[in-house]
Amino acid sequence: MELGLQNKAALVTGGSRGIGRAVVETLADEGCDVVVVSRNATLDDSLAATAKRTGRRLVPCAADLSTLEGVDAAIRCAEREFGRLDILVNNAGSAPRGEFLKLTEEEWQSAFALKFFGYVRMTRAAWPLLKASRGSLVNIVGVSAYTPDADYTIAASSNAGLLAFTKSVAALGQQDGVRVNAVNPGQIETDRLAGVLKNMGMPEEQARTELLKRLGMTRFGTPQDIARMVAFVVSPYADYVQGTMFNIDGGRTRGW
Repeated sequence: MELGLQNKAALVTGGSRGIGRAVVETLADEGCDVVVVSRNATLDDSLAATAKRTGRRLVPCAADLSTLEGVDAAIRCAEREFGRLDILVNNAGSAPRGEFLKLTEEEWQSAFALKFFGYVRMTRAAWPLLKASRGSLVNIVGVSAYTPDADYTIAASSNAGLLAFTKSVAALGQQDGVRVNAVNPGQIETDRLAGVLKNMGMPEEQARTELLKRLGMTRFGTPQDIARMVAFVVSPYADYVQGTMFNIDGGRTRGW
């Protein structure tokens, strides 16, 4: 589907793997040039092939977004390479699982520094560019904000805060002409899900079947499921969408 994103300039954090990588590839397919931000950013053979196939520029940018210096480096890269920014996708960040009473202060601090404060800082730094282009911002958050588990307190807390942050910034976006929304993945086929299955202490296929049964689902989502929604939300087809939370989890989170 042609989404009207030809020649747009995008920046995707956490863009080297998983959901972020799928977003990069999908935006390139739709005609965007993309700054691919990660801590160790390189264009591997697959991303290089995507750039060649689509004819778009995919620019790697190594930056630690838990620091102000890393955020500034990412924004400077977009300005230097493209001279503008039409789309920002905040995606970088993860949090450890574990029993609440055993999680350390350092684990809480480092997880919030990268995801919660990383999103806040990237949004603040990119805002003048997005305002100038009347662009679009999408925060990749997570359904754990609504359906937290006992062993996922850090991520659930950060995600709940990010949904409130998204809605607050969307109100500013109404004034400044920037569209701001969130996409909340459920259980998606990434390295993180592979770790969850491994920690279940049974053969992978058995663990997969057991977890799907526990969740009441028929399949796990794919990174492309998330990427397609992101591409739609930043496109002109979603021009009247503002401050909305999209739960992409196969129906697990109902009634929100």
